Amino acid sequence: MKDKDEAEEITQNVFVTMWEKRTSLAIETSIDSYLFRAVRNASLNKIKHQKVRQDYSAEQVAISSTVEPSTQLTLKNELQKQINEAIESLPEQCRIIFKLSRFEELKYAEIADHMNLSVKTVENQMGKALRIMREKLKDYLVLLIITGLWAF
Repeated sequence: MKDKDEAEEITQNVFVTMWEKRTSLAIETSIDSYLFRAVRNASLNKIKHQKVRQDYSAEQVAISSTVEPSTQLTLKNELQKQINEAIESLPEQCRIIFKLSRFEELKYAEIADHMNLSVKTVENQMGKALRIMREKLKDYLVLLIITGLWAF
């Protein structure tokens, strides 16, 4: 990783994951090689994710440059309104978890600690929130692609 803070975060996440799965974790090699492999794989996954985002951003620039700026602004405003309505229509716990994850950028474990829930409950609630959001916004998929707001 090029960013020291990001590398530390990945390493910390590996340790947190190990701690959470400590009762079911079966390490068949040395702990050093297990940790090295886990951090390496997490780092590679992060790099892959960054590359996908970067490729998609470049594609979005190409798409958005074909739409007039005034039209794009109108579409973006309409879409933002629909997204806000969809978020507010979520059940309360789903909405809170969704906002903490997407807007506060908290990890599921942090949300679980904050709300005194299990990580699995947070995962289930996020899955439910995303399903509801996809359903409510399915008619706006083209606008999401054109305006690039899909990554809200």
